[in-house]
Amino acid sequence: MAAVSNRGSQNTGALSELTVLDLSHHVAGAYCGKLLAAFGADVIKVEAPGEGDGARRVGPFPDGKPDPEASALYLYLNTGKKGITLDLSSDEGAGVLRELVAHADALIENFAPGVMESMGLDYATLSAINPRLVMASISNFGQDGPYRDYRADTMVEMALSGQMYVNGHPEREPLSSTGYQPSYQSALYAYSGIMAALLARDRDGHGQYVDISIQEAMASEHQFTLNGFTASGSIRMRAGNRYGTVHPTTIYSCKASNGRPGLVSLGISDPTQYVLFLELLDMSDLLEDPRFSNPQLCARNSVEFDALVRPWFMDHTAEEIVHALQDNRIPAAFVNEVSDVLEDPQYESRGFWKDVHHPVAGNHRYASLPYHLAEAPPVYERANLLGEHTDQVLAEKLGYDGERLAGLREGGVI
Repeated sequence: MAAVSNRGSQNTGALSELTVLDLSHHVAGAYCGKLLAAFGADVIKVEAPGEGDGARRVGPFPDGKPDPEASALYLYLNTGKKGITLDLSSDEGAGVLRELVAHADALIENFAPGVMESMGLDYATLSAINPRLVMASISNFGQDGPYRDYRADTMVEMALSGQMYVNGHPEREPLSSTGYQPSYQSALYAYSGIMAALLARDRDGHGQYVDISIQEAMASEHQFTLNGFTASGSIRMRAGNRYGTVHPTTIYSCKASNGRPGLVSLGISDPTQYVLFLELLDMSDLLEDPRFSNPQLCARNSVEFDALVRPWFMDHTAEEIVHALQDNRIPAAFVNEVSDVLEDPQYESRGFWKDVHHPVAGNHRYASLPYHLAEAPPVYERANLLGEHTDQVLAEKLGYDGERLAGLREGGVI
């Protein structure tokens, strides 16, 4: 397990010269800010006084006891950020944010369209204060269009993007993905959009507005389906745990091991792999059967094929099968449970898991980022406490003294 140290006073991250205001709540904007913070950007998380980001109320919590400082979701999404509280709905709070904007390189928000404008914090206003500002807005459907003000969640985004329609068993209704996948995908696009806008700023001398639609982010993730339809007019139908044109690309049950039922995932599409697979099973004679002579024909007769090979799988454990197939350059994998993922030797060897200590929630193990920068590696720090850095940020960025801070606190602005 890779150890995590606190970022030192000398920040040498790839983005260490950047200051980012993160006004986001829940997942999409917060994950974008997390990525920027991991590479050294000074990300300032802005939350409402007293209540904070709604993600703080989403479990699980240690020992099952709700605590706004111990939400597993919030702690993961906000690693490495400084935290301040600021009532943006008040004129004075919005005024403080506008002062901070003068010192920022980028701003992230994922309010519903129109909310920032209602607070006098729209891009036209903020860019007049700081023409070099890059502002990214993440919303369900973008800042315009007939769906602009529609409500949405993962189910809605998966349905409207077309992804739901192609997932699931062919004889059943379409299936959605689990979790916050659309929000995480849109965060990745926001991150790359911000980086592109910052590069353009270096060239052109001014910032720009980045408008991210979660619906469009999800539609762009399955271009193989959309391109296939526009090219041929055919629709890729649901195929369950199979691939419609080649086989065996599927999941097989196998011999139980260590008290657990066995499952193996195969991804055989290449004819050479297919031949090697049948040789390994000592079933090369199937190549002479016109139903199974290649992966494409096998897909048309997959039920019959599965009946023939299933006994071999049930005679072997997942460990035996995966290692035997991989030793012969045949794509195969364990169907890992979450506990298996945390113990997988490949992740361990690359230092993927990071242990981070939080003063309230204790020790947590987090996934790191899937790219490694040799000379400017990402840094992993704990998430902020609610309002933890308010005095520090307003004093350092804006020169506020104790009297000014006390006045803002007494008025409920911070």
